[in-house]
Amino acid sequence: MMFGLLRRAKPVPLAPLLDLHWDGRELRLACTPGALVEVALELDGCHFTSLVPDAQGVARCTFAFAPSGTDTLELLPRAGRDGAALAAGPLRLEFGKAGLVAVSAGWRRSPLAPLAASRLVPFGRDVAAREVAVVVPVHDAPALVERCLAALRGHVDAATRVIVIDDASRDPAIAPLLERAAGFARVLRNEVNRGFTATANRGIAEADRADVVLLNADTEVGPNWLAGLRRAAYAADDVASATAVSDNAGAFSVPELERYNALPDGWTTEHAARAAWHDAGLAYPELPTGNGFCMYLRRDVLDAVGVLDEAAFPQGYGEENDWSQRAAQRGLRHVVAGNVFVRHARSASFGDERRATLGRAGMAVLRERWPRYEDDVARTLYSYERRVLDWRVRRIHADARTEAAPLRRLLWVGAGAPAWRDAEVWNLRANRARNELLHAGKVVAASAWIAHDPEPSYRALWDWLQLHAIEALLVTEARDSVAEILCGLLGVPRLRIAAPFGESAAAALRTAEWLPPARLPSDSR
Repeated sequence: MMFGLLRRAKPVPLAPLLDLHWDGRELRLACTPGALVEVALELDGCHFTSLVPDAQGVARCTFAFAPSGTDTLELLPRAGRDGAALAAGPLRLEFGKAGLVAVSAGWRRSPLAPLAASRLVPFGRDVAAREVAVVVPVHDAPALVERCLAALRGHVDAATRVIVIDDASRDPAIAPLLERAAGFARVLRNEVNRGFTATANRGIAEADRADVVLLNADTEVGPNWLAGLRRAAYAADDVASATAVSDNAGAFSVPELERYNALPDGWTTEHAARAAWHDAGLAYPELPTGNGFCMYLRRDVLDAVGVLDEAAFPQGYGEENDWSQRAAQRGLRHVVAGNVFVRHARSASFGDERRATLGRAGMAVLRERWPRYEDDVARTLYSYERRVLDWRVRRIHADARTEAAPLRRLLWVGAGAPAWRDAEVWNLRANRARNELLHAGKVVAASAWIAHDPEPSYRALWDWLQLHAIEALLVTEARDSVAEILCGLLGVPRLRIAAPFGESAAAALRTAEWLPPARLPSDSR
């Protein structure tokens, strides 16, 4: 009986796949030579990558780290994406362990978990202290501008400056719309149309010493967008820019490149943004350029390489690529903040035909100035980190068919955590000689507590705040505890809520007091 079960558990390849082998890190597939143009790998029911067999019919895929953040995955090879299955059924692979077995009945996929390759802000770096100015060039398209500004109003704090510049719009609806925005934004106007690039440069100058986010007026931001960009930009000293991902932003579209990607049924931008924040991962793929639809520029890099070239790219379409290449010449990198989702209409001011014309003109300049640029794009566009990001978003979308929309993720320290159904309340508690992070009553992470050497425990909490995408810290009174100080450095807001807590997070947060960031006692700011 036991040997019969083992036989049934063996993987059964289907022609033209002859054999497949997993050594714990690399998958090797042997096919009938010439029979397949490509072999697609499906992980947990979602497309991961496509492989081209060599002349001998062999295709290989090396996994630098587990895409799901867990040790096991469900694998199904196919004859091209969405093609016929090349195995009798899904197979289970385990990272670090050789061999494949057939998935047994009742086996359940694990939820997405933090990636082993996550790039975190170095311990103690005060990213929240960086002043940021969001620059929004505007030209017509009032409905989209109104949507953009409404989202900004709801998702920036009082410390963030918003600079809106009207580039001589002709639509009469723009002026009254921007008048209403003057309550939370600084509104400027070009007397004549100067073009996108000159308008963006004006905003960069108006920002003075602040870091800058270039944000198109046809975008819609969601929760945690600015915190995510800022952390990505300061995760390493050699990062020049960080760009969000989108449903419709060319190479920054997820999960499918260069396409419009519909959101799951019933989802809003807020749902998509929160899902990416929770589960897209922090691997931060790299590209040789950012994208000005939503691009964070560090001020020290602006000082080093200058502003955008408005003479060569007056209407945009190439100006951020050129700036990025100038930064890359100095050994600096441009990262994709995959956990920051921003919706994008695209071509609202120009239309598709005009955008294509401008794109061709801009590319001609880029080819002349940076002859290796397109090769660098091709080399990085399908990096392992990028394939992992796209796959995780596909899984997020697939899971949305059967799971509830994502909720706010809030942290409570100690006993007596609120029990709300409209938020995820995570609990940080001391349990004898260790600190534990709990969600839904289960220990998600733990670290040893050593009274005479607490720093390792503080470092663990610092990592947990990032890896588990905590959105806010709940307190009933300000204590300037270690948890409050670390949250303050990372830009995690602390909210004072009144007890008794009430029946919902929504009610508690409506009346919550936003407290200033906690600082170390020696911090004189």
